[in-house]
Amino acid sequence: MLLGVNVNTFKAFVVTQHNGAFSGALREVDRSELPAGDVLVRIAYSSLNYKDGLAVTGKPGVIRTYPMVPGVDFAGVVEESTALEFKPGDPVVVTGCGTSETFWGGYAQFARIKSEFLVPLPAGMALKQAMAVGTAGFTAMQSVMALEQHGLNPTGREVVVTGAAGGVGSVAVAILAHLGYKVAASTGRMELHEYLGDLGASAILDRATLAAPSKRSLDSERWAGGIDNVGGETLAGLLRSTATGGSIASCGLAGGATFTSTVFPFILRGVNLLGIDSLHLANARRREIWGRIARDLPMRLLDRMTRVEPVGKIRELGELILAGQIQGRTVIDVNA
Repeated sequence: MLLGVNVNTFKAFVVTQHNGAFSGALREVDRSELPAGDVLVRIAYSSLNYKDGLAVTGKPGVIRTYPMVPGVDFAGVVEESTALEFKPGDPVVVTGCGTSETFWGGYAQFARIKSEFLVPLPAGMALKQAMAVGTAGFTAMQSVMALEQHGLNPTGREVVVTGAAGGVGSVAVAILAHLGYKVAASTGRMELHEYLGDLGASAILDRATLAAPSKRSLDSERWAGGIDNVGGETLAGLLRSTATGGSIASCGLAGGATFTSTVFPFILRGVNLLGIDSLHLANARRREIWGRIARDLPMRLLDRMTRVEPVGKIRELGELILAGQIQGRTVIDVNA
């Protein structure tokens, strides 16, 4: 643990790239190295998301500038602030505002950040629980809200969640079930049947079922809506089988960034494909989403799906999440 408010150095996982060679390691960082920002946060926890797996293992597509401290999320307590809205001692949360891309992120004991990225910790939620939510849970709730805005309600057909045993999927299943939806959980890990049932899923599907190729432009109507973390052929399959007027929220690409479809789901059934971008959101919208999370995500289920790991294991964990081997949510203790 940090020993006092006047420490000049702190622990951080720093990644660099030199002549095309990527490296990342825990090291001591001087506070003078922190980027500009009007709020200094003493970090308690970060989290593990798919984008974090890409960043800490040197995969392209996330980090834009080096050196970088990865970690798209963090929760902690304000240490110093020149922003009127925040004062020392305030508990705050940051999720995916360009952190780990162009701004230093959460795999460190301190972060200096723009106040416009900060959200006050929701009442009744602990810092560790906020990071159990993280970008994954935030995206799940954002997807649910998008579906609601396009007419989804609990009185209709099933709602399907793909990649259901992962972070976004686990939180999405828990939220939808809590709200009274009949949730079908699609996963490639059928051994997690009991886990998904405990979160509230009423049906468990093998992911191969949804991703199976079809010669038909439209399949039988089944889904009132869905949250898709997979993309690829799975998304194509969902569109073919979504009921008239239904919507699919697309928020991930674990199964591929491209897919092949026809226009028939859109012009014959009025299906909506909703893109979910959790990065470019106004602060007011972020606060609204966090308010819904505090209200509609049962904390007992969140705690059940969460494990805590030290920051020193972040590269190993990054490889595991990219391989689809992480169940639920992983909180990173940056002081362990």
